[in-house]
Amino acid sequence: MKFAHDFLFGAATASYQIEGAWDQDGKGPTNWDEFTKIPGKTFEGTNGDVAIDHYNRYQEDIALMAEMGLESYRFSISWARILPTGTGEVNEKGIDFYNNIIDECLKYGIVPFVTLYHWDLPLPLEKKGAWLNRETGEAYLKFAQICFEAFGDRVKNFITFNETFVFCNLGYLAGAHPPGIHNDPKKYFQAIHNVFYTHAKTVIEYKKLNQHGEIGLSHVFSPAFSVDDSEENIAATEHANQFNLNWFYDPILLGKYPEYVVNQLTTEGNLPDWTEVELAVIAEAAPLNDFMGLNYYQPMRIEKIQGEVKDHVMTRENSTGSPGNPSYDGVYRSVKMADKKYTKWNWEISSEGFIDGLAMIKTLYGDIKLYITENGLGDEDPIIEGAVCDIPRIRYIEEHLSAVKTAISRGIHIKGYYAWSAIDLLSWLNGYKKQYGFIYVDHKNDLKREKKASFYWYKSVIAHRGEDI
Repeated sequence: MKFAHDFLFGAATASYQIEGAWDQDGKGPTNWDEFTKIPGKTFEGTNGDVAIDHYNRYQEDIALMAEMGLESYRFSISWARILPTGTGEVNEKGIDFYNNIIDECLKYGIVPFVTLYHWDLPLPLEKKGAWLNRETGEAYLKFAQICFEAFGDRVKNFITFNETFVFCNLGYLAGAHPPGIHNDPKKYFQAIHNVFYTHAKTVIEYKKLNQHGEIGLSHVFSPAFSVDDSEENIAATEHANQFNLNWFYDPILLGKYPEYVVNQLTTEGNLPDWTEVELAVIAEAAPLNDFMGLNYYQPMRIEKIQGEVKDHVMTRENSTGSPGNPSYDGVYRSVKMADKKYTKWNWEISSEGFIDGLAMIKTLYGDIKLYITENGLGDEDPIIEGAVCDIPRIRYIEEHLSAVKTAISRGIHIKGYYAWSAIDLLSWLNGYKKQYGFIYVDHKNDLKREKKASFYWYKSVIAHRGEDI
Protein backbone atom coordinates (compact mmCIF):
# COMPACT_ATOMS: atom_id res chain seq x y z
CA MET A 1 0.00 0.00 0.00
CA LYS A 2 1.18 3.46 -0.92
CA PHE A 3 0.14 6.60 0.87
CA ALA A 4 -2.37 8.61 -1.18
CA HIS A 5 -1.07 11.51 -3.25
CA ASP A 6 -3.02 13.98 -1.11
CA PHE A 7 -1.31 12.67 2.04
CA LEU A 8 1.33 15.19 3.09
CA PHE A 9 4.80 14.05 4.14
CA GLY A 10 6.18 16.87 6.25
CA ALA A 11 8.37 17.90 9.14
CA ALA A 12 7.98 20.51 11.85
CA THR A 13 9.81 23.13 13.92
CA ALA A 14 8.95 25.96 16.34
CA SER A 15 10.07 29.58 16.20
CA TYR A 16 11.85 29.86 19.55
CA GLN A 17 13.71 26.62 18.97
CA ILE A 18 15.22 27.55 15.61
CA GLU A 19 15.04 31.24 14.75
CA GLY A 20 17.46 32.97 17.10
CA ALA A 21 17.67 36.68 16.26
CA TRP A 22 15.85 37.22 19.53
CA ASP A 23 16.06 41.03 19.32
CA GLN A 24 16.77 41.50 15.62
CA ASP A 25 14.72 43.69 13.26
CA GLY A 26 12.32 44.96 15.89
CA LYS A 27 11.32 41.69 17.55
CA GLY A 28 10.14 42.11 21.14
CA PRO A 29 11.12 39.93 24.11
CA THR A 30 9.10 36.83 24.99
CA ASN A 31 8.45 34.87 28.16
CA TRP A 32 11.07 32.35 27.03
CA ASP A 33 13.69 35.02 26.39
CA GLU A 34 13.37 35.90 30.07
CA PHE A 35 12.72 32.44 31.55
CA THR A 36 15.78 30.77 30.03
CA LYS A 37 18.03 33.42 31.58
CA ILE A 38 17.00 32.40 35.11
CA PRO A 39 19.88 30.30 36.54
CA GLY A 40 19.12 26.59 36.68
CA LYS A 41 16.05 26.63 34.44
CA THR A 42 17.77 25.06 31.43
CA PHE A 43 20.59 22.58 30.85
CA GLU A 44 23.91 24.43 30.85
CA GLY A 45 22.04 27.75 30.65
CA THR A 46 21.12 27.26 26.99
CA ASN A 47 18.65 29.68 25.43
CA GLY A 48 17.20 30.68 22.09
CA ASP A 49 19.08 33.94 21.57
CA VAL A 50 20.84 32.35 18.58
CA ALA A 51 19.33 28.82 18.52
CA ILE A 52 20.29 27.58 15.04
CA ASP A 53 20.03 31.06 13.46
CA HIS A 54 17.23 30.04 11.11
CA TYR A 55 16.20 33.70 10.93
CA ASN A 56 19.32 34.45 8.92
CA ARG A 57 19.72 31.04 7.26
CA TYR A 58 16.14 30.12 6.31
CA GLN A 59 16.93 29.98 2.59
CA GLU A 60 19.63 27.37 3.16
CA ASP A 61 17.38 25.38 5.47
CA ILE A 62 14.35 25.38 3.18
CA ALA A 63 16.54 24.43 0.22
CA LEU A 64 17.64 21.38 2.20
CA MET A 65 14.01 20.54 2.99
CA ALA A 66 13.25 20.78 -0.72
CA GLU A 67 16.20 18.51 -1.54
CA MET A 68 14.76 15.97 0.91
CA GLY A 69 11.47 16.14 -1.01
CA LEU A 70 9.49 17.56 1.90
CA GLU A 71 5.90 18.15 0.80
CA SER A 72 4.90 20.35 3.72
CA TYR A 73 6.72 22.36 6.37
CA ARG A 74 5.04 23.06 9.69
CA PHE A 75 6.56 26.10 11.40
CA SER A 76 5.38 28.56 14.01
CA ILE A 77 5.17 32.33 14.04
CA SER A 78 6.73 34.30 16.86
CA TRP A 79 3.97 36.61 18.09
CA ALA A 80 6.58 39.09 19.39
CA ARG A 81 8.16 39.32 15.94
CA ILE A 82 4.84 40.55 14.54
CA LEU A 83 3.69 42.57 17.57
CA PRO A 84 6.74 43.33 19.74
CA THR A 85 4.68 44.07 22.86
CA GLY A 86 1.86 41.65 22.02
CA THR A 87 -0.48 44.46 21.00
CA GLY A 88 -0.26 47.77 19.19
CA GLU A 89 1.75 48.58 16.10
CA VAL A 90 2.74 45.84 13.66
CA ASN A 91 6.45 45.24 13.06
CA GLU A 92 6.57 45.10 9.27
CA LYS A 93 9.99 43.42 9.28
CA GLY A 94 8.40 40.54 11.14
CA ILE A 95 5.68 40.30 8.51
CA ASP A 96 8.37 40.39 5.83
CA PHE A 97 10.29 37.52 7.44
CA TYR A 98 7.33 35.16 7.49
CA ASN A 99 6.28 36.21 4.00
CA ASN A 100 9.77 35.25 2.91
CA ILE A 101 9.50 31.87 4.66
CA ILE A 102 6.13 31.20 3.01
CA ASP A 103 7.29 32.31 -0.43
CA GLU A 104 10.50 30.28 -0.16
CA CYS A 105 8.41 27.19 0.64
CA LEU A 106 6.07 27.80 -2.26
CA LYS A 107 9.02 28.31 -4.63
CA TYR A 108 9.85 24.65 -4.03
CA GLY A 109 6.27 23.43 -3.93
CA ILE A 110 6.34 22.93 -0.16
CA VAL A 111 2.97 23.46 1.55
CA PRO A 112 3.31 25.91 4.49
CA PHE A 113 1.47 24.67 7.61
CA VAL A 114 1.47 27.51 10.13
CA THR A 115 1.21 27.30 13.91
CA LEU A 116 0.21 30.64 15.40
CA TYR A 117 1.22 29.89 18.99
CA HIS A 118 4.00 27.53 19.99
CA TRP A 119 4.58 28.79 23.54
CA ASP A 120 6.58 32.01 22.99
CA LEU A 121 4.32 34.70 24.46
CA PRO A 122 5.26 38.40 24.22
CA LEU A 123 6.79 39.29 27.58
CA PRO A 124 4.45 42.21 28.42
CA LEU A 125 1.47 39.83 28.18
CA GLU A 126 3.27 37.30 30.39
CA LYS A 127 3.77 40.03 32.97
CA LYS A 128 0.06 40.85 32.91
CA GLY A 129 -0.97 37.30 33.79
CA ALA A 130 -0.42 35.34 30.57
CA TRP A 131 -3.28 32.92 29.92
CA LEU A 132 -4.93 33.63 33.26
CA ASN A 133 -5.73 37.11 31.97
CA ARG A 134 -8.55 37.19 29.43
CA GLU A 135 -6.90 40.21 27.81
CA THR A 136 -4.24 37.83 26.49
CA GLY A 137 -6.93 36.01 24.52
CA GLU A 138 -8.23 39.29 23.12
CA ALA A 139 -4.72 40.26 22.08
CA TYR A 140 -4.18 36.82 20.52
CA LEU A 141 -7.32 37.19 18.42
CA LYS A 142 -6.01 40.45 16.96
CA PHE A 143 -2.62 38.84 16.33
CA ALA A 144 -4.29 35.93 14.55
CA GLN A 145 -6.35 38.30 12.39
CA ILE A 146 -3.16 40.11 11.37
CA CYS A 147 -1.63 36.78 10.36
CA PHE A 148 -4.73 35.70 8.43
CA GLU A 149 -4.71 38.99 6.53
CA ALA A 150 -0.96 38.94 5.85
CA PHE A 151 -0.47 35.26 5.04
CA GLY A 152 -3.88 33.71 4.37
CA ASP A 153 -3.72 34.23 0.62
CA ARG A 154 -0.94 31.61 0.49
CA VAL A 155 -1.26 29.70 3.78
CA LYS A 156 -4.25 27.36 3.76
CA ASN A 157 -3.52 25.43 6.94
CA PHE A 158 -3.49 27.17 10.32
CA ILE A 159 -2.96 25.66 13.78
CA THR A 160 -4.11 28.01 16.53
CA PHE A 161 -2.29 26.51 19.53
CA ASN A 162 0.31 23.82 20.06
CA GLU A 163 0.02 21.48 23.06
CA THR A 164 -2.14 23.40 25.51
CA PHE A 165 -1.59 20.55 27.95
CA VAL A 166 2.17 21.09 28.00
CA PHE A 167 2.41 24.84 28.38
CA CYS A 168 -0.36 24.86 30.99
CA ASN A 169 0.77 21.74 32.87
CA LEU A 170 4.41 22.75 32.99
CA GLY A 171 3.50 26.37 33.60
CA TYR A 172 1.02 25.94 36.48
CA LEU A 173 1.56 22.46 37.95
CA ALA A 174 5.18 21.42 37.37
CA GLY A 175 6.66 24.92 37.39
CA ALA A 176 9.11 23.96 34.65
CA HIS A 177 7.84 26.40 31.99
CA PRO A 178 6.77 30.04 32.25
CA PRO A 179 5.32 31.34 34.51
CA GLY A 180 6.97 28.69 36.70
CA ILE A 181 4.06 28.11 39.10
CA HIS A 182 3.99 24.89 41.14
CA ASN A 183 0.93 22.83 42.06
CA ASP A 184 -1.89 25.28 41.34
CA PRO A 185 -4.64 23.22 39.68
CA LYS A 186 -7.14 26.09 39.78
CA LYS A 187 -4.86 28.20 37.60
CA TYR A 188 -4.03 25.20 35.41
CA PHE A 189 -7.64 24.48 34.50
CA GLN A 190 -8.47 28.17 34.17
CA ALA A 191 -5.62 28.77 31.72
CA ILE A 192 -6.73 25.80 29.61
CA HIS A 193 -10.28 27.13 29.40
CA ASN A 194 -9.09 30.61 28.46
CA VAL A 195 -6.98 29.11 25.66
CA PHE A 196 -9.90 27.02 24.39
CA TYR A 197 -12.25 30.00 24.43
CA THR A 198 -9.64 31.98 22.49
CA HIS A 199 -9.26 29.12 20.02
CA ALA A 200 -13.02 29.02 19.48
CA LYS A 201 -13.25 32.77 18.84
CA THR A 202 -10.31 32.55 16.43
CA VAL A 203 -11.90 29.71 14.45
CA ILE A 204 -15.15 31.66 14.14
CA GLU A 205 -13.34 34.78 12.95
CA TYR A 206 -11.23 32.82 10.46
CA LYS A 207 -14.31 31.30 8.89
CA LYS A 208 -15.78 34.77 8.32
CA LEU A 209 -12.86 35.61 6.03
CA ASN A 210 -13.72 32.91 3.47
CA GLN A 211 -10.06 32.28 2.70
CA HIS A 212 -10.85 28.71 1.66
CA GLY A 213 -8.32 27.31 4.08
CA GLU A 214 -8.47 25.00 7.08
CA ILE A 215 -8.00 25.65 10.76
CA GLY A 216 -7.61 23.45 13.82
CA LEU A 217 -5.20 22.97 16.70
CA SER A 218 -2.59 20.46 17.82
CA HIS A 219 -2.84 18.48 21.03
CA VAL A 220 -0.52 16.18 22.89
CA PHE A 221 -1.71 12.67 22.16
CA SER A 222 -0.69 10.26 24.93
CA PRO A 223 -3.50 7.73 25.27
CA ALA A 224 -3.54 5.94 28.62
CA PHE A 225 -3.56 2.17 29.04
CA SER A 226 -3.73 0.15 32.23
CA VAL A 227 -0.68 -1.77 33.37
CA ASP A 228 -2.89 -4.83 33.96
CA ASP A 229 -6.49 -6.08 34.01
CA SER A 230 -7.27 -5.19 37.63
CA GLU A 231 -10.44 -3.18 38.18
CA GLU A 232 -8.68 -0.48 40.16
CA ASN A 233 -6.01 0.13 37.49
CA ILE A 234 -8.58 0.10 34.70
CA ALA A 235 -10.63 2.67 36.62
CA ALA A 236 -7.51 4.79 37.19
CA THR A 237 -6.77 4.59 33.46
CA GLU A 238 -10.25 5.83 32.58
CA HIS A 239 -9.68 8.67 35.03
CA ALA A 240 -6.38 9.49 33.30
CA ASN A 241 -8.00 9.54 29.86
CA GLN A 242 -10.84 11.75 31.09
CA PHE A 243 -8.37 14.33 32.37
CA ASN A 244 -5.71 14.07 29.66
CA LEU A 245 -7.73 13.22 26.57
CA ASN A 246 -11.44 14.04 26.98
CA TRP A 247 -10.80 17.30 28.85
CA PHE A 248 -8.66 18.53 25.95
CA TYR A 249 -10.46 17.06 22.95
CA ASP A 250 -14.14 17.24 23.92
CA PRO A 251 -14.47 21.04 24.04
CA ILE A 252 -12.70 21.40 20.68
CA LEU A 253 -14.49 18.63 18.80
CA LEU A 254 -17.75 18.19 20.72
CA GLY A 255 -18.17 21.74 21.99
CA LYS A 256 -18.50 20.84 25.66
CA TYR A 257 -16.33 19.81 28.57
CA PRO A 258 -16.58 16.21 29.82
CA GLU A 259 -19.08 15.84 32.65
CA TYR A 260 -16.79 13.46 34.56
CA VAL A 261 -14.06 16.08 34.88
CA VAL A 262 -16.45 18.97 35.46
CA ASN A 263 -18.02 17.12 38.38
CA GLN A 264 -14.67 16.45 40.05
CA LEU A 265 -13.42 20.01 39.51
CA THR A 266 -16.64 21.34 40.98
CA THR A 267 -16.15 19.22 44.08
CA GLU A 268 -12.51 20.29 44.39
CA GLY A 269 -13.21 23.96 43.82
CA ASN A 270 -10.99 23.91 40.73
CA LEU A 271 -13.65 24.51 38.09
CA PRO A 272 -12.66 27.39 35.79
CA ASP A 273 -14.51 30.65 36.22
CA TRP A 274 -16.30 30.51 32.89
CA THR A 275 -19.41 32.20 31.60
CA GLU A 276 -22.37 30.83 29.67
CA VAL A 277 -21.36 33.07 26.78
CA GLU A 278 -17.90 31.50 26.67
CA LEU A 279 -19.33 28.00 26.75
CA ALA A 280 -21.73 28.92 23.95
CA VAL A 281 -18.87 30.19 21.80
CA ILE A 282 -16.94 26.94 22.35
CA ALA A 283 -20.05 25.00 21.30
CA GLU A 284 -20.52 27.20 18.23
CA ALA A 285 -16.92 26.74 17.08
CA ALA A 286 -16.69 22.97 17.50
CA PRO A 287 -18.22 21.95 14.15
CA LEU A 288 -16.10 24.58 12.38
CA ASN A 289 -12.79 22.88 13.18
CA ASP A 290 -11.41 21.37 9.99
CA PHE A 291 -8.88 19.04 11.57
CA MET A 292 -7.15 17.98 14.74
CA GLY A 293 -3.37 17.78 14.97
CA LEU A 294 -1.99 14.95 17.08
CA ASN A 295 1.50 15.15 18.60
CA TYR A 296 2.30 11.55 19.47
CA TYR A 297 5.49 10.33 21.08
CA GLN A 298 4.37 7.74 23.62
CA PRO A 299 1.38 6.31 25.45
CA MET A 300 0.94 6.34 29.24
CA ARG A 301 0.91 3.15 31.30
CA ILE A 302 -1.26 3.74 34.32
CA GLU A 303 -1.53 2.33 37.82
CA LYS A 304 -3.69 3.50 40.71
CA ILE A 305 -1.78 5.08 43.58
CA GLN A 306 -2.26 3.22 46.82
CA GLY A 307 -2.38 5.44 49.89
CA GLU A 308 -1.15 9.02 50.04
CA VAL A 309 1.26 10.47 47.52
CA LYS A 310 4.66 11.07 49.04
CA ASP A 311 6.33 14.38 48.30
CA HIS A 312 7.21 14.31 44.61
CA VAL A 313 9.73 16.82 43.36
CA MET A 314 9.40 17.91 39.71
CA THR A 315 12.74 18.40 37.98
CA ARG A 316 13.77 19.58 34.55
CA GLU A 317 14.25 15.98 33.47
CA ASN A 318 11.11 14.33 34.86
CA SER A 319 8.80 17.14 33.80
CA THR A 320 9.34 16.46 30.11
CA GLY A 321 7.69 13.14 29.50
CA SER A 322 9.40 10.43 31.50
CA PRO A 323 7.06 8.11 33.45
CA GLY A 324 6.76 8.06 37.21
CA ASN A 325 4.86 11.25 37.90
CA PRO A 326 1.61 11.21 39.93
CA SER A 327 -1.53 12.98 38.77
CA TYR A 328 -2.26 16.32 40.42
CA ASP A 329 -5.11 14.73 42.39
CA GLY A 330 -3.12 11.69 43.55
CA VAL A 331 -5.33 9.14 41.79
CA TYR A 332 -2.80 7.53 39.44
CA ARG A 333 0.78 7.61 38.25
CA SER A 334 2.41 6.76 34.95
CA VAL A 335 4.91 3.90 35.18
CA LYS A 336 7.77 2.39 33.25
CA MET A 337 7.13 -1.26 32.39
CA ALA A 338 9.81 -3.93 32.10
CA ASP A 339 8.37 -5.43 28.91
CA LYS A 340 8.26 -2.18 26.89
CA LYS A 341 10.86 -0.39 24.76
CA TYR A 342 12.15 3.02 25.85
CA THR A 343 14.38 5.79 24.55
CA LYS A 344 17.42 6.99 26.49
CA TRP A 345 15.09 9.55 28.06
CA ASN A 346 12.61 6.86 29.16
CA TRP A 347 9.96 7.69 26.58
CA GLU A 348 8.18 4.52 25.55
CA ILE A 349 8.42 3.52 21.89
CA SER A 350 5.04 2.04 21.02
CA SER A 351 3.47 1.98 17.59
CA GLU A 352 0.83 -0.36 19.05
CA GLY A 353 -0.19 2.30 21.54
CA PHE A 354 -0.37 4.74 18.61
CA ILE A 355 -2.75 2.50 16.64
CA ASP A 356 -4.92 1.74 19.66
CA GLY A 357 -5.04 5.43 20.57
CA LEU A 358 -6.07 6.42 17.05
CA ALA A 359 -8.89 3.90 17.23
CA MET A 360 -9.92 5.54 20.49
CA ILE A 361 -10.06 8.94 18.76
CA LYS A 362 -12.26 7.56 15.98
CA THR A 363 -14.63 5.97 18.51
CA LEU A 364 -14.93 9.19 20.51
CA TYR A 365 -15.00 11.78 17.73
CA GLY A 366 -15.90 10.07 14.48
CA ASP A 367 -14.21 10.84 11.18
CA ILE A 368 -12.55 14.13 12.08
CA LYS A 369 -9.63 14.81 9.74
CA LEU A 370 -6.33 14.16 11.53
CA TYR A 371 -2.78 15.26 10.92
CA ILE A 372 0.09 13.74 12.85
CA THR A 373 1.67 17.12 13.54
CA GLU A 374 4.57 15.78 15.61
CA ASN A 375 6.24 12.39 15.97
CA GLY A 376 9.90 11.59 16.23
CA LEU A 377 12.86 10.34 18.22
CA GLY A 378 15.06 12.39 20.52
CA ASP A 379 18.47 10.75 20.64
CA GLU A 380 22.20 11.36 20.85
CA ASP A 381 23.13 10.87 17.22
CA PRO A 382 26.51 9.20 16.68
CA ILE A 383 28.95 10.60 14.13
CA ILE A 384 30.86 7.79 12.47
CA GLU A 385 33.66 8.64 10.01
CA GLY A 386 32.18 12.10 9.57
CA ALA A 387 28.61 10.92 8.86
CA VAL A 388 25.64 11.32 11.20
CA CYS A 389 24.30 7.77 11.49
CA ASP A 390 20.90 8.17 13.13
CA ILE A 391 19.65 4.67 12.35
CA PRO A 392 17.44 4.49 15.48
CA ARG A 393 15.52 7.52 14.19
CA ILE A 394 14.91 5.76 10.88
CA ARG A 395 13.60 2.70 12.71
CA TYR A 396 11.39 4.81 14.96
CA ILE A 397 9.78 6.83 12.17
CA GLU A 398 9.43 3.75 9.98
CA GLU A 399 7.58 1.96 12.77
CA HIS A 400 5.23 4.89 13.35
CA LEU A 401 4.58 5.51 9.66
CA SER A 402 3.66 1.84 9.43
CA ALA A 403 1.21 2.43 12.28
CA VAL A 404 -0.28 5.38 10.36
CA LYS A 405 -0.69 3.15 7.32
CA THR A 406 -2.43 0.52 9.44
CA ALA A 407 -4.74 3.14 10.95
CA ILE A 408 -5.68 4.48 7.51
CA SER A 409 -6.45 0.94 6.33
CA ARG A 410 -8.86 0.71 9.29
CA GLY A 411 -10.75 3.79 8.21
CA ILE A 412 -9.08 6.46 10.34
CA HIS A 413 -8.95 9.77 8.50
CA ILE A 414 -5.25 10.79 8.56
CA LYS A 415 -4.07 13.19 5.86
CA GLY A 416 -0.49 13.96 6.78
CA TYR A 417 2.56 13.15 8.89
CA TYR A 418 4.97 15.75 10.25
CA ALA A 419 8.16 14.38 11.73
CA TRP A 420 9.63 16.23 14.65
CA SER A 421 11.83 17.74 13.53
CA ALA A 422 13.01 19.02 10.17
CA ILE A 423 16.36 20.10 11.58
CA ASP A 424 18.17 19.75 14.91
CA LEU A 425 16.94 22.46 17.22
CA LEU A 426 17.02 23.80 20.76
CA SER A 427 15.16 21.75 23.34
CA TRP A 428 13.19 24.13 25.53
CA LEU A 429 14.71 22.92 28.81
CA ASN A 430 17.48 20.53 27.84
CA GLY A 431 19.46 22.49 25.30
CA TYR A 432 21.18 20.37 22.68
CA LYS A 433 21.53 17.18 24.74
CA LYS A 434 19.42 15.26 22.24
CA GLN A 435 18.70 15.63 18.56
CA TYR A 436 15.46 15.18 16.63
CA GLY A 437 16.12 16.38 13.10
CA PHE A 438 16.86 15.02 9.64
CA ILE A 439 19.50 17.73 9.33
CA TYR A 440 22.42 17.99 11.79
CA VAL A 441 23.59 21.37 13.09
CA ASP A 442 27.23 21.50 14.13
CA HIS A 443 27.48 23.93 17.06
CA LYS A 444 31.26 23.62 17.05
CA ASN A 445 31.56 24.65 13.41
CA ASP A 446 29.56 27.83 12.73
CA LEU A 447 26.22 25.97 12.84
CA LYS A 448 27.08 24.07 9.68
CA ARG A 449 24.21 21.96 8.34
CA GLU A 450 24.80 18.31 7.45
CA LYS A 451 22.41 15.71 6.06
CA LYS A 452 21.90 12.67 8.28
CA ALA A 453 21.23 9.09 7.24
CA SER A 454 17.55 9.74 8.03
CA PHE A 455 17.55 12.63 5.53
CA TYR A 456 18.25 10.26 2.65
CA TRP A 457 15.87 7.63 4.03
CA TYR A 458 12.94 10.04 4.38
CA LYS A 459 13.64 11.36 0.89
CA SER A 460 13.21 7.82 -0.45
CA VAL A 461 10.06 7.25 1.60
CA ILE A 462 8.47 10.39 0.17
CA ALA A 463 9.53 9.59 -3.40
CA HIS A 464 7.98 6.12 -3.20
CA ARG A 465 4.90 7.21 -1.18
CA GLY A 466 5.91 4.87 1.65
CA GLU A 467 5.33 1.78 -0.46
CA ASP A 468 8.07 -0.19 1.27
CA ILE A 469 6.94 0.61 4.82
